[in-house]
Amino acid sequence: MTNTVQVHRVYIKATPERIWEAITKPEWTQKYGYSGLVDYDLKPGGKHRTRPTQDFIDAGFTGDLVDGEVLEVDPPRKLVITWKLLMGPEVAAEPYTTITYDIEETKTAGTRLTVTHDVTGAPNTAALVSGQMEDVNAGPGDNAGGGWAWILSDLKSLLETGEVLVP
Repeated sequence: MTNTVQVHRVYIKATPERIWEAITKPEWTQKYGYSGLVDYDLKPGGKHRTRPTQDFIDAGFTGDLVDGEVLEVDPPRKLVITWKLLMGPEVAAEPYTTITYDIEETKTAGTRLTVTHDVTGAPNTAALVSGQMEDVNAGPGDNAGGGWAWILSDLKSLLETGEVLVP
């Protein structure tokens, strides 16, 4: 049984502003994780989408990879969005899920980034983002199953060292 709410946390030696930009700007999102190009209309009711990078296009993914709606925006502290992965029929058929990014500067450990992903009613999405499918070969970089743990580790590495985990 997969949890319907997944909470992932990482501490990053970077300012909240820098982390916010890394989450919301395509020049950053193309560098880490699954390397999509995000577009956000950063206001409640605004739309967001993730477009494919050239690696995705070369692998046959030419349309939007993710879409959804912005529910709450409080830069650089909080972003709440609906989110749907569009890359396969199993996940595209599931309902939108909700992601909350909480960014909080701590006194001793850098900035804490907490990602809460409510995957209620979306078992295929839940399995992907939980990391259960880490070794599945499913696209650019062949790291399709690492989920949030892998994305946040890659983001941390990029912001702290300038390098990603998998070049």
